[in-house]
Amino acid sequence: RYVLDFLEADFTFVDETLARHYGIAGVEGPGFQRVSLQGTHRRGVLTHASVLTLTSNPTRTSPVKRGKWVLENLLGVPPPLPPPNVPAIDESPEAAKASSLRQKMEIHRGNPTCASCHRIMDPIGFSLENFVLVGRWRTRDGNASIDATSQLFDGTPLDGPASLRKALLARSDVFARTATEKLMSYGTGRALTY
Repeated sequence: RYVLDFLEADFTFVDETLARHYGIAGVEGPGFQRVSLQGTHRRGVLTHASVLTLTSNPTRTSPVKRGKWVLENLLGVPPPLPPPNVPAIDESPEAAKASSLRQKMEIHRGNPTCASCHRIMDPIGFSLENFVLVGRWRTRDGNASIDATSQLFDGTPLDGPASLRKALLARSDVFARTATEKLMSYGTGRALTY
C-alpha cells in the first residue's frame, strides 16, 4: 500500500465492539472487517481511537500530548523540552467549571516561558479536540462548543482533523521520511543516527 494511506485511508478494520465505539453501523461479530470511513470524521491513523487515547490524559484530552505526538511521530520534529519549573494547567474543580480546556491553555500559553513550546504543539492538538480522550466524536466540551480552529507555526490555518490531515499531506515527503525512519528503528531495534 501507499505510505500516505497512513494519513488518508478512507477505510479501517473494526469488529462489532470497535464499530459501535466509532459509531459505524452494520458490523456484527468479533472478527475484524474492512469498513468505509466515508461520511465520518475519520481518516488514517491520526483518528484511530488508539492514537487519540494514547495522546490523552487519564481524565481529559491533551492538545499538548496530541500535538507532540504528531510532531515526533508523523513529522520527525520533536518539540523543545519544557523549561524547568513550568506551572501546570490549573485542574482544580473550580477552574474546570470556569472555562474550557482551550481557554485554560490559552491562559497558560500567555506565559512567555510556556508559549515557546505551546505555540508549536497546541494548534495541532486543538485541531483534534473534537475527539474525546478515547476517540469518540463530540461537538461540546462540557458547556463550551469545541473550537478546533488554530494556525500552524508557518501560518497554515487549521479547523479540525480534515485540515490537519491536509496540512500533513502537504508535507508528504517529511512524513514519508519519518515513517521510513520509524520503521527502520523498529526493524533494527535501534535509533537511527549518522
